[in-house]
Amino acid sequence: MSQNQNLDLLLVTEDSDPPVCKIVDFGQYKYEQQKKEKQAKKNSKTQVVKEVKLSPKISDNDFNVRVKMGQKFLSKGYGIKLTVWFKGREAARKDLGQVVIDRYLEQISETGEAVGTPSYSQRSISQNIKNIGKN
Repeated sequence: MSQNQNLDLLLVTEDSDPPVCKIVDFGQYKYEQQKKEKQAKKNSKTQVVKEVKLSPKISDNDFNVRVKMGQKFLSKGYGIKLTVWFKGREAARKDLGQVVIDRYLEQISETGEAVGTPSYSQRSISQNIKNIGKN
Protein backbone atom coordinates (compact mmCIF):
# COMPACT_ATOMS: atom_id res chain seq x y z
CA MET A 1 0.00 0.00 0.00
CA SER A 2 2.78 2.42 0.87
CA GLN A 3 4.54 1.82 -2.45
CA ASN A 4 1.33 2.46 -4.38
CA GLN A 5 0.96 5.83 -2.62
CA ASN A 6 4.71 6.67 -2.97
CA LEU A 7 5.00 6.94 0.83
CA ASP A 8 7.12 5.23 3.48
CA LEU A 9 6.24 2.55 6.02
CA LEU A 10 7.11 3.65 9.58
CA LEU A 11 7.33 1.07 12.38
CA VAL A 12 5.53 2.51 15.44
CA THR A 13 5.80 -0.38 17.94
CA GLU A 14 7.69 -3.58 17.44
CA ASP A 15 6.59 -5.25 20.68
CA SER A 16 2.91 -5.73 19.90
CA ASP A 17 1.53 -8.69 17.95
CA PRO A 18 1.21 -7.88 15.03
CA PRO A 19 3.74 -4.97 14.86
CA VAL A 20 2.10 -1.56 14.39
CA CYS A 21 3.15 0.44 11.31
CA LYS A 22 2.12 3.75 9.80
CA ILE A 23 2.11 4.92 6.21
CA VAL A 24 3.71 8.40 6.16
CA ASP A 25 5.92 10.67 4.12
CA PHE A 26 9.18 10.12 6.05
CA GLY A 27 10.68 13.49 5.07
CA GLN A 28 7.58 15.29 6.35
CA TYR A 29 7.60 13.14 9.50
CA LYS A 30 11.25 14.02 10.26
CA TYR A 31 10.49 17.71 9.66
CA GLU A 32 7.57 17.61 12.13
CA GLN A 33 9.75 15.86 14.75
CA GLN A 34 12.50 18.49 14.40
CA LYS A 35 9.89 21.24 14.69
CA LYS A 36 8.51 19.71 17.91
CA GLU A 37 12.00 19.35 19.40
CA LYS A 38 12.86 22.95 18.53
CA GLN A 39 9.64 24.20 20.16
CA ALA A 40 10.28 22.12 23.29
CA LYS A 41 13.82 23.50 23.53
CA LYS A 42 12.51 27.04 23.06
CA ASN A 43 9.95 26.62 25.85
CA SER A 44 12.39 25.16 28.36
CA LYS A 45 13.73 27.81 30.73
CA THR A 46 17.44 27.91 31.46
CA GLN A 47 18.69 29.22 34.78
CA VAL A 48 20.89 32.30 34.40
CA VAL A 49 23.49 32.88 37.12
CA LYS A 50 25.05 36.31 37.59
CA GLU A 51 28.30 36.71 39.48
CA VAL A 52 28.88 39.40 42.11
CA LYS A 53 32.50 39.83 43.20
CA LEU A 54 33.55 41.28 46.54
CA SER A 55 36.76 41.62 48.52
CA PRO A 56 37.24 41.28 52.28
CA LYS A 57 38.18 44.98 52.54
CA ILE A 58 35.21 46.33 50.53
CA SER A 59 34.01 49.81 51.49
CA ASP A 60 30.44 50.33 52.71
CA ASN A 61 29.37 52.27 49.62
CA ASP A 62 30.73 49.64 47.21
CA PHE A 63 29.10 46.94 49.33
CA ASN A 64 25.71 48.70 49.15
CA VAL A 65 26.03 49.00 45.35
CA ARG A 66 26.69 45.23 45.11
CA VAL A 67 23.68 44.55 47.37
CA LYS A 68 21.39 46.64 45.14
CA MET A 69 22.78 44.88 42.07
CA GLY A 70 22.12 41.50 43.67
CA GLN A 71 18.56 42.46 44.61
CA LYS A 72 17.93 43.61 41.04
CA PHE A 73 19.25 40.30 39.66
CA LEU A 74 17.12 38.28 42.08
CA SER A 75 13.99 40.28 41.29
CA LYS A 76 14.49 39.46 37.58
CA GLY A 77 14.62 35.75 38.46
CA TYR A 78 18.36 35.23 38.06
CA GLY A 79 20.54 33.31 40.49
CA ILE A 80 23.66 34.87 42.02
CA LYS A 81 27.10 33.45 42.51
CA LEU A 82 28.65 35.56 45.28
CA THR A 83 32.46 35.42 45.18
CA VAL A 84 34.88 36.93 47.68
CA TRP A 85 38.36 37.27 46.16
CA PHE A 86 41.52 37.37 48.28
CA LYS A 87 44.70 39.16 47.24
CA GLY A 88 48.13 38.41 48.64
CA ARG A 89 48.14 37.86 52.39
CA GLU A 90 44.36 38.23 52.64
CA ALA A 91 44.11 34.54 51.71
CA ALA A 92 45.34 33.63 55.20
CA ARG A 93 42.21 35.27 56.70
CA LYS A 94 39.34 33.39 55.06
CA ASP A 95 37.21 34.13 58.14
CA LEU A 96 37.01 37.79 57.00
CA GLY A 97 35.59 36.63 53.66
CA GLN A 98 32.96 34.55 55.45
CA VAL A 99 31.98 37.66 57.47
CA VAL A 100 31.43 39.56 54.20
CA ILE A 101 29.31 36.72 52.80
CA ASP A 102 27.19 36.55 55.96
CA ARG A 103 26.70 40.34 55.87
CA TYR A 104 25.63 40.17 52.22
CA LEU A 105 23.18 37.33 52.89
CA GLU A 106 21.69 39.31 55.76
CA GLN A 107 21.19 42.35 53.49
CA ILE A 108 19.38 40.40 50.74
CA SER A 109 17.43 38.04 53.03
CA GLU A 110 14.13 39.55 51.80
CA THR A 111 14.72 38.53 48.16
CA GLY A 112 17.19 35.64 48.24
CA GLU A 113 18.64 32.80 50.25
CA ALA A 114 21.85 30.79 50.22
CA VAL A 115 21.94 27.45 48.40
CA GLY A 116 24.20 24.84 49.94
CA THR A 117 27.45 25.64 51.67
CA PRO A 118 30.16 28.04 50.50
CA SER A 119 32.90 26.53 48.36
CA TYR A 120 36.46 27.40 49.26
CA SER A 121 39.27 27.57 46.75
CA GLN A 122 42.79 28.84 47.17
CA ARG A 123 42.04 32.52 46.49
CA SER A 124 38.26 32.78 46.81
CA ILE A 125 35.08 31.76 48.58
CA SER A 126 31.90 31.27 46.52
CA GLN A 127 28.28 31.06 47.65
CA ASN A 128 25.27 30.47 45.40
CA ILE A 129 22.10 32.44 46.11
CA LYS A 130 18.64 31.83 44.70
CA ASN A 131 15.47 33.90 44.52
CA ILE A 132 12.87 33.06 47.18
CA GLY A 133 10.00 34.62 45.24
CA LYS A 134 9.04 37.54 47.50
CA ASN A 135 9.02 40.41 45.02
